[in-house]
Amino acid sequence: MPDSPKRSSLSRRDALKWFTGTAAGTAAAAHAAPTAAPPHETEPTPLSYPSRYVFHDPDFSKPYVAPWENVMTPEELSATKALADIILPKDDLGPAASECGVAEFINEWISAPYEEHHETCEAIRGGLGWLNTESFRRFQKRFDELAVAEQTQIVDDICDSSKAKPQHKVGASFFKKFRKLALGGYYTHSSTWKQLGYMGNVTLAGPYPGVPDDIVKKYGLEDVA
Repeated sequence: MPDSPKRSSLSRRDALKWFTGTAAGTAAAAHAAPTAAPPHETEPTPLSYPSRYVFHDPDFSKPYVAPWENVMTPEELSATKALADIILPKDDLGPAASECGVAEFINEWISAPYEEHHETCEAIRGGLGWLNTESFRRFQKRFDELAVAEQTQIVDDICDSSKAKPQHKVGASFFKKFRKLALGGYYTHSSTWKQLGYMGNVTLAGPYPGVPDDIVKKYGLEDVA
């Protein structure tokens, strides 16, 4: 059959070379040719990034290793756990925030080396400093060393920014940001999903029922499904 004037000039050899070279980026280690490729038909793959990086996508072919150091001191992390548990204590509906790793979540979040996280990092760490200063002023102890009743006294003064006294405005601004992060960390943990009415991934009994007919029709996939 004669070649069509619109036929691509890409040869079968070049196509195979491009395809296998691209696939090697995620299927093989750096500089290793994929086993399915013909000899000498692929170029070395680019170096893989071992984990998340500011300007590059993660390499999911390697075990995850956090690419940044967490910035919180042990004292800040302890205060974070105490405050998160005041906001989200253990009850009949679910575990305490500290049992879900909320403090570690916040530490990881504010430590991320992205520009949009820097302001949050300063606000959270500065707020934790304010919290301990206020704690020493009232009770001569760090916030995490206080009894729950004493911790609650401080939190009651900063939990509503519209009602906070002038001397508590800084603390109220911090608390608003902290509470948002705490809730985000808490409700992304699988142990809290039942409170939201979310079942999560569950095994279906019997054969797979397939995509519901209304969804198939909605997206015009009758010829595909």
